[in-house]
Amino acid sequence: MKGAKSAGGRAKAAAPVLPPEVRAGQSLGLLQELHILTRDGKLNQDSRRKLKQVYHLLQFIEKILNDLGAPDRGVTLADHGAGKSYLGFIIYDLYFKQLPVGTLFGVESREELVLRSRELAQRLGFERMRFLNQTVAESVDAREIPDRIDLVTALHACDTATDDAIAFGLQKHARAMVLVPCCQAEVARALNASKALSLSRTPLAELWRHPLHARELGSQLTNVLRCLYLEASGYQVTVTELVGWEHSLKNELILARFTGQHKQSSANRLKALLAEFGLTEQLESRFRLAQ
Repeated sequence: MKGAKSAGGRAKAAAPVLPPEVRAGQSLGLLQELHILTRDGKLNQDSRRKLKQVYHLLQFIEKILNDLGAPDRGVTLADHGAGKSYLGFIIYDLYFKQLPVGTLFGVESREELVLRSRELAQRLGFERMRFLNQTVAESVDAREIPDRIDLVTALHACDTATDDAIAFGLQKHARAMVLVPCCQAEVARALNASKALSLSRTPLAELWRHPLHARELGSQLTNVLRCLYLEASGYQVTVTELVGWEHSLKNELILARFTGQHKQSSANRLKALLAEFGLTEQLESRFRLAQ
């Protein structure tokens, strides 16, 4: 017997059984619209990996949102490099939708993705989602975004877009930031550009003599500098893994909460590292410290 019959004798189609990976309360329709679930409620391997990453990140985000929330106004969240807005839609569905107030902003430079996200939010009735067709850097001056933002997120924002998200957070007096950096190439390019001089100046330059090493060192160094910059700017920083390395190589999760304690020791170490690696020009371009 494939389906139960109604009083009129017509068989009702059984509701799809959701995979155990899907959280209770999650909208089936949303996951299907995002192409995470198939029409019959199935997950493929790529979608399972993607959903696991988002849910794991959501555990950190929910805790922060609960700590930041104010009953009279809710919270404001800006998600940078939003892409197809998997993260934003799932956060809204599981958190913001349950609250009477609070706004989630998605910032994405690709117009077609922004238009698609706006249409989906309208269809789903997610009225407090806003999507901006701008780069992360441009969004600092966006009239649609308030002067203060509670939480800034950036999931796999490529290269310097993570630095732009940090700059946005500082400009908007963000109370917390959740960052998963991706494809940090700027520092590696700078290391390669000064390779000849560096090799004659310090044996440490052997760490980036070969392009592969320069790429890996550049990625690691970039995130270390970002953490020092956040600490010097008044944030308490925690660094951990997003998910197991078998799921993604872009796996570093940086959690920053504003405490107001600007660490001079972190500012000093930031300057010393930039000088040691011949990157002092980035004090003006990426790591501008308050005087």
